[in-house]
Amino acid sequence: MNVIDSIVTQAASIAAVRRDIHAHPELCFEEVRTADVVANKLTEWGIPIHRGLGTTGVVGIVKGRDGGASGRAIGLRADMDALPMQEFNTFAHASKHTGKMHACGHDGHTAMLLAAAQHFAKHRNFDGTVYLIFQPAEEGGGGAREMITDGLFEQFPMQAVYGMHNWPGMPVGQFAVSPGPVMASSNEFKITIRGKGSHAALPHNGIDPVPIACQMVQAFQTIISRNKKPVDAGVISVTMVHAGEATNVVPDSCELQGTVRTFSIEVLDLIEKRMKQVAEHTCAAHDATCEFHFHRNYPPTVNSPAEAEFARKVMAGIVGEANVMVQEPTMGAEDFAFMLQAKPGAYCFIANGDGAHREMGHGGGPCTLHNPSYDFNDDLIPLGATYWVKLAEEWLAQPTAA
Repeated sequence: MNVIDSIVTQAASIAAVRRDIHAHPELCFEEVRTADVVANKLTEWGIPIHRGLGTTGVVGIVKGRDGGASGRAIGLRADMDALPMQEFNTFAHASKHTGKMHACGHDGHTAMLLAAAQHFAKHRNFDGTVYLIFQPAEEGGGGAREMITDGLFEQFPMQAVYGMHNWPGMPVGQFAVSPGPVMASSNEFKITIRGKGSHAALPHNGIDPVPIACQMVQAFQTIISRNKKPVDAGVISVTMVHAGEATNVVPDSCELQGTVRTFSIEVLDLIEKRMKQVAEHTCAAHDATCEFHFHRNYPPTVNSPAEAEFARKVMAGIVGEANVMVQEPTMGAEDFAFMLQAKPGAYCFIANGDGAHREMGHGGGPCTLHNPSYDFNDDLIPLGATYWVKLAEEWLAQPTAA
């Protein structure tokens, strides 16, 4: 691998910062200590900062050897928040806060961007500006959206923005990036079916919402199999059904909740529309009514073709063509999608290995994302930071369009 020597030299000290962040996880919009660590490090290295976008976000501003005079700028983004879950690991840097854990590697994402920042501060081998975006609240809070709402792209104008996520199961030394959709939209629904309660032995005196709910759940799957094009991906999962309090009572209502995932807004529009129609008409057929609520959380994460191809070439220069994999789309969601709606860019995966890097004291589970036995692989810090540095330098070195 063609990693930058000076980053390798400093990797141990950055890994110590990563482990400190891991030991002190903070949930979305509560990343005060984490933001302080980031801000203090950037300031120590002479990088001007801006704080407060998205409540706890930090933006570092690195001007190139031209002082940013070229007007060209690129954004590099890392997320900082943890998850509300209990860590099973007992090694020295395990979470010190009950019910909070860095189980998705955002501590590592922050560390890789800090390692790149340290290099940028010493070696400004570019013209233009690099914006280092340390984002809060990726895990359900929409921190990217909030930073944008607070003026991220107005205060820090950039022509492209890039993100990166560690990916367990891939051998260390590999990357994956592809054009088009790479992560799905995330959406939630809640449907309350209103019937009429009765004695269970006299169901004809009521309107039972339970069989109505059962028909509705089955009918939703025909949206996937018969309404959308077979080549378009979409998932409807009813994950909660709540009804009744006694075995001999037909309840007044039944509640369905779940999630919808798609790779395009067009398919999402179709699914939401048809779900509402199915819910209302199924209820009407049984003299019941319903309340239909559909909430769109994160849009699909869609990589710009040119920016994804540029990232692939940078990766190939670091790890070789054979180690840059096709990025298989996943139905997981990511709020970097909001940034890609606003700016061209690409979101890639960096391999986190199979979990063998974990020290003694890790939990019994696998080293997968959102697992209580997960830990970020510190061996990725030099590689991820090298990618950030090479990406920014080579992107800013492109000739300006006429």
